[in-house]
Amino acid sequence: MKITGMPLAGIAEVWLTIEPRELVAVLRGGQVTADLVERMEEGLPRLRFLEATRGGDQARTLIHAELGMVVDVLDRSAYTAVVGQRLYALAAELGRMAGWASFDAGLHAAAQRYWHAALHAAHAAADRLLEANIIKSMSLQCYDFDRPREALELARSAHEGAKGVSPRVAAMLAPREARAHAAIGDSTACERLLKQADAEFDRVTSTDTEPAFLGYFDESELNAQVGTCYLDLGRTKEADGYFSRTLRLVPATKVRDRATYVIRRASAQTQLGDADHAASLVAEAIPLIREAPSERNLRRVVRARHRLPFTKTDPRARALDDQLATLGV
Repeated sequence: MKITGMPLAGIAEVWLTIEPRELVAVLRGGQVTADLVERMEEGLPRLRFLEATRGGDQARTLIHAELGMVVDVLDRSAYTAVVGQRLYALAAELGRMAGWASFDAGLHAAAQRYWHAALHAAHAAADRLLEANIIKSMSLQCYDFDRPREALELARSAHEGAKGVSPRVAAMLAPREARAHAAIGDSTACERLLKQADAEFDRVTSTDTEPAFLGYFDESELNAQVGTCYLDLGRTKEADGYFSRTLRLVPATKVRDRATYVIRRASAQTQLGDADHAASLVAEAIPLIREAPSERNLRRVVRARHRLPFTKTDPRARALDDQLATLGV
């Protein structure tokens, strides 16, 4: 079986909320109603929660299946221009999510294919914000692969292409460009963008009308982005302070994100010379990765372990290696 547990239950939930006759008629070329599109859109929060809490590898199969259903509707059915725009936006967001889940699972070529297709769908939907969010994800992939110049071009395009957006959106896009500048050592440009992000986040209000996918970008995420920039710039003590603040703020449901931030703080503590504290943070990250599997976090925690100044015979090293072995490394 390819699908078990929560994804399998999710499939049941989707098919119990859509009228069978309506969907069958649509897939045979019938007219798509706004009501059907709304029901399909209602599945997005569940998929986002599943991917964020259980990791990309467990969620990508279900996201791909729902994306396939939307593509079938687009290909086989009749719809008005307004309904078509919503369908393309739904396909774009599902493609972005499928790309992110693949990226998290270490399937990088698949991630690129999903994101390129999602960009076409977002363009057809005339949704510049969705396009910017997809390009932002592509920038992060380049950053992870140590291609900072390409990361910068993509992040700058995402940032500059999303004009007239809400403060939260502006605060989300600016740090991505800042991280690319930090990766190439441009501290001046990085600081300028981080100050811009901070000022925009101060303007965020609960009455702002924003897409649901922006819900992840909260105060903890902003602090994590700043900390990552400072870590890349060698301003380790400041980075550690931001990561400490992040870990106090991050919601308990964001297990994968907490693992990421714990590992980043471990790297900061290693650079600050506190190997014991760094080792305890590495140990803290391991059960989090087990709970929310992530190939990216797995690579990060292995690197963090190897940076610790322990000999192979050091009991602290052996204890960590035994725990890492439970993750299959």
